[in-house]
Amino acid sequence: MSVKYKDYYDILGVKRSATQEEISKAFKKLARKHHPDLNPDDKQAEERFKEANEAYEVLKDPEKRKLYDSLGPNWQQGQDFRPPPGYENAHFQFRGGGPGGAGADFSDFFEFLFGGAARGGRSAGGHAGFEDIFGQMGGRAGGGTYSGGPRSRRGSDVEAVLDLTLEEAYKGGKKSVSLQVQEAGPDGMPRMAVKTLSISIPPGVRQGQRIRLAGQGNPGLGGPAGDLYLKVNLLPHHLFAVEDVNLVLDLPLAPWEAALGATVRVPTLDGAVEMRIPAGAGSGQKLRLRGKGLSGPAGRGDLFVRVMVKAPKAETDEEKELWERLRGLSGFNPRNF
Repeated sequence: MSVKYKDYYDILGVKRSATQEEISKAFKKLARKHHPDLNPDDKQAEERFKEANEAYEVLKDPEKRKLYDSLGPNWQQGQDFRPPPGYENAHFQFRGGGPGGAGADFSDFFEFLFGGAARGGRSAGGHAGFEDIFGQMGGRAGGGTYSGGPRSRRGSDVEAVLDLTLEEAYKGGKKSVSLQVQEAGPDGMPRMAVKTLSISIPPGVRQGQRIRLAGQGNPGLGGPAGDLYLKVNLLPHHLFAVEDVNLVLDLPLAPWEAALGATVRVPTLDGAVEMRIPAGAGSGQKLRLRGKGLSGPAGRGDLFVRVMVKAPKAETDEEKELWERLRGLSGFNPRNF
């Protein structure tokens, strides 16, 4: 992954040592000149305004400016900026946090540094309104009051994968989950950290369902944090296969159990139960245990027990003789097509 570096000081036309007042004045000058409200249908002016707006969004905020300045020797116009090691291992995905599709206003470079939590406060057209910048001005390009203060913004939502065993999903309960998250380190640079949460899993969650943890997403800027969404992924089970709300279990039977019928113990998620196998059951035949599947909108699913006849090897002469006698007595032909 590489993102193009953008020189925000150059965009605003100020030195790197510029004061906050000089940065504010430079931005207001460019905004008056290029604002889309004053330059309708001028795409070039709109792009210049967006660039100035993005640059000011960073340089007006001391913490963001410190993070941006910490890139140090990597500042060269047009240089590829590569994220530090570890970012490709993040176990979550950022989703848009600002209203009105505001994310389109910022470059990939800005989004990488500050994530979705830095979005917000834009009109449906994708840019800050003229009055948002210069106050109530009656449509004029000069005068008015500019507040200059940061807006309160909600943090962006985060989505992560939650691996659960079939038993955990079926019964629910408490579970400790560790996630990799992005945070600012002591030097102001982004780094990966581990966040551990204790969550309550509702009984009966299924594959693909999402569990919402309010306020556990990315932090806001003067506003509330976003939400964390955990998407359920059911791990493979050593006994049961999952088919929507139904379960399938392969049940091995000896030839005489299948031929004569038998009562055998069958495992379920609620514990083992006794099940009657009818005489003449063949491999692949499915027997149903109603209500022993997973929970669903229409109630509990079923457990389908699939018969798997296993023939033993004749280990002794006596066993071999018995099989030979059975072959001579039986008229059964499994290939009677």
